Amino acid sequence: MKIALDPYMFRNVPLLELPALVAELGYEWLELSPREDFTPFFLHPRVDDSTVQEFRKALSAAGVGVSSVLPLYKWSSADEDERQAAVRYWKRAIQITSDLGVDVMNSEFNGRPEAADKAESQFWRSMEELLPVFEREGIKLVLEPHPDDFIEDGHAAVDFIRGINSPLVSFLYCAPHTFHQGDDAPGIIKHAGPLLTHVHLADSFNHNGSSGLRYIVNPPGSPVRIHQHLDIGQGEVDFDELFRELRAGGFDGTLTACVFAWEERARESSLFMRDKINEYVAGW
Repeated sequence: MKIALDPYMFRNVPLLELPALVAELGYEWLELSPREDFTPFFLHPRVDDSTVQEFRKALSAAGVGVSSVLPLYKWSSADEDERQAAVRYWKRAIQITSDLGVDVMNSEFNGRPEAADKAESQFWRSMEELLPVFEREGIKLVLEPHPDDFIEDGHAAVDFIRGINSPLVSFLYCAPHTFHQGDDAPGIIKHAGPLLTHVHLADSFNHNGSSGLRYIVNPPGSPVRIHQHLDIGQGEVDFDELFRELRAGGFDGTLTACVFAWEERARESSLFMRDKINEYVAGW
C-alpha cells in the first residue's frame, strides 16, 4: 500500500524543492496534481524535458516516489476543438509521466452533467485516441466521478469504467465526494472490488444535511455542487466504515491525503493526515 500526499496546498513551493518538503512531512509518495509550472488545469503542460529529468533527480535524492500524475483536461467537451486540444495535452502529459518513470495517472471524466449523452460520446472518442497511447507507454489510468461531472454517482462510475474493458483502467474513490456520489462508501467500494485501486482521503460536510442547509447557497436552488476537502474528523464522512470496507476487500492500492481547505496551516494538516491514515491502516 502507498500513502501519498497531494501537495496542492504547497503549489507555490518550487517544483525541484517539492520532493524534499514531502519527505520532511514524512511521506514516501506524492501525487502530482495540477501546478502552473507542470500540468496546469486544462492547459498544455508547461514543463520541458530537462526539468522533468531534474525533478526526477530531486525525487531520488529525497527518497520520494510519485504515486501518480493527476492532469485535468476537457477531453469530454462538447466543443470538438476543445476536446482535440485536450487530447493533445493528454499525450504530452502521458509522455512526461513516462519520462518520470511513473506508471499511473488519475483524472476525472470532465464533461457537463446537463449534456451527459454528448459528454459520454466525446469521452469515448478521446479514449479511442488515448487508450493506445496508455497501452504503448504501459501507464495505468484511474478515473473518479466528480461533483458537476457527467458521471457523479459512484456505482454508475464503476459500471462505466468496467465498460471501458481495459486492464489499464480502474476506479478512484474520493472520500470528500461521498455525499455527491451516493453517500454509500461501503457499497461503492464493494461494488468496485478489485477495480478500486486508489482512494482520496479528506473529510467533507453532507450538503444534504439539515434540510439542505448544511451549506447555504444563494440564490436558493442554484444547481451548484458544493463540498470541501477537510482534515479527517472535521466533517461528516464516516471513515470508520470506509476503512472497514477497504480492509474487508483487501485494498492494497494508493491512499492519498488531499486536503485543500487549510493553506494557512498546510504543514500541520499534512502531518495530521499522515498520522491519521497510518492509524487507520495499522496492522494491515
